[in-house]
Amino acid sequence: MVFRRIFCIIIVQCILLSIATGQTIVRPNYSLKSHETLEINKIENTPGESVFHMSIENRTSGGYFCADRNIFILYPDGSRIKLNSSNGIPVCPDTYKFRRIGERLDFTLIFPSIMEETEWIDLIEDCTDNCFSFYGVTLDTGLNKRIDDAFHLAEEDEPDKALASLISIVEETDSRNLGIEGLLYINIIRLARDTNKSGTASEWYQRMRLSGAPRLAQYIKYLNDQGIVY
Repeated sequence: MVFRRIFCIIIVQCILLSIATGQTIVRPNYSLKSHETLEINKIENTPGESVFHMSIENRTSGGYFCADRNIFILYPDGSRIKLNSSNGIPVCPDTYKFRRIGERLDFTLIFPSIMEETEWIDLIEDCTDNCFSFYGVTLDTGLNKRIDDAFHLAEEDEPDKALASLISIVEETDSRNLGIEGLLYINIIRLARDTNKSGTASEWYQRMRLSGAPRLAQYIKYLNDQGIVY
């Protein structure tokens, strides 16, 4: 009985510690981003702050990168929180000059804590030249795992299972108006087209057009730029 009580106390303490320390999201999914090699590797959201662990890989000779002071998190309702500070990256107009192609720069962006129950956000740099952005960054760990699993099926050459999984996710989350919705539609349409299911691709293209998904025009343009129109 003594051992059982101690075990229960340890479990409660671990739960309380988890609540106190917040949430960590590893490699969250997003709908669209501006820079091909820029990544969000991890988000640590605590009651005191939200830390975005970022990286970018250099792909050009003489490449450079910096972060403007005017970076903010945009909530689904249009409100925003501004960047508090950054580490590991110069503030524009100062720049980090890459020494070679393939070099990776790791840095962090620190914001006030993201509000509880927030399902997704946009991360936006507001500047005049070569600004970065991530749209529809998903903060729901369960949803992130389901999307990862669907993409894994596609990578393992099981497109029909991947397509069914993505359709299931959209059917279950459509009413939530999530920022990731555009990514799900795009991949359903592309998978259907690539597996010669033109009827399914056309159906979901039309459904996407009428969906009212956040930043819908940008996702349609993304498909159209690749010659995908139905």
